[in-house]
Amino acid sequence: MVLAIAPQSIISILLVILILLFIVLIALYFMGRRLQEKQAAQQPMIEANTMEVSMLIIDKKKLRVKEAVAAGLPEQVEKEMPIYARMSKLPVVKAKVGPRVLTLMADPTVYEILPIKKEVKVAVSGIYIRSIKSVRGGAGPELPKQKGFFAKLRGKAEKVVKE
Repeated sequence: MVLAIAPQSIISILLVILILLFIVLIALYFMGRRLQEKQAAQQPMIEANTMEVSMLIIDKKKLRVKEAVAAGLPEQVEKEMPIYARMSKLPVVKAKVGPRVLTLMADPTVYEILPIKKEVKVAVSGIYIRSIKSVRGGAGPELPKQKGFFAKLRGKAEKVVKE
């Protein structure tokens, strides 16, 4: 038996899929704009609450939200975290600030360059480490320069040619 499918039904199915994809893209666009506006509104408040603190970095890990709350972050972090972000991992830093050991969240770019077992002066806003000001015993570490897409391709091509 040969199954015969009319070309018109294939075209109609593809058209429906295309329309659904278009609707999803429009929804994502407006949702992204709304989230950008929220972030822009919160930025001045974060700037106003920023202070420089000297701390000894004990440990740093990337933990899920529930694990981070169990490690010492306030439960309010879990309650206010959007549902779609609860499965992602947070950059969590355990640091000694004065006589107290605190669990803090870090900016992802700062997390990568934070040295462990060193005293660091950082800009902190609440429980959020925003930037590194200096490392004891020298200037702050430099951010590693990321290669662009074409630079990565060129590097791969050069590696293949050498082999």
